Amino acid sequence: MTRHLILMRHAKSDWGSAGQRDHDRPLNARGRASAKALGKWLQARKLLPDEILCSSAKRTQETCSLLGLSTPPTLLKSLYLAEAQEMLAVLQGATGKTVLMIGHNPGIAEFAEDLVAEPPDHERFGDYPTGATLLLRFEIADWAELRSCTAEVEAFVIPRDLI
Repeated sequence: MTRHLILMRHAKSDWGSAGQRDHDRPLNARGRASAKALGKWLQARKLLPDEILCSSAKRTQETCSLLGLSTPPTLLKSLYLAEAQEMLAVLQGATGKTVLMIGHNPGIAEFAEDLVAEPPDHERFGDYPTGATLLLRFEIADWAELRSCTAEVEAFVIPRDLI
């Protein structure tokens, strides 16, 4: 059986409010436009999630909302600034066939690198900039079977590629 993972870093956040807690930072105008573009890109590919696992941070929630998807997200504090191993543990408990996971760097970049059998041919994959989105395919029956270096890359895009 095939499972798909959409691994997305939140869009560009706003650093304009001095003293604001990191967890509470919203997206800036560029980030909002990027999230909308990423949503249109996902919808055009017809690879829509039946489960969304999203960090509880404001910027990840706002990114998720602006994608325009009908699936309600599961908000997880454990994904806020999570390292790759924590992201793996969360994903191994997923139940959807196509899962969207929205998180933060550096953990999401490390997680992406750990999952792929062969990295995509894109100059920005290594630093996984804001809005970076990776579409992966796994030949597994259940997310609990997920292992490192087993994903086939279907696509990798950053907002700059779309806007």
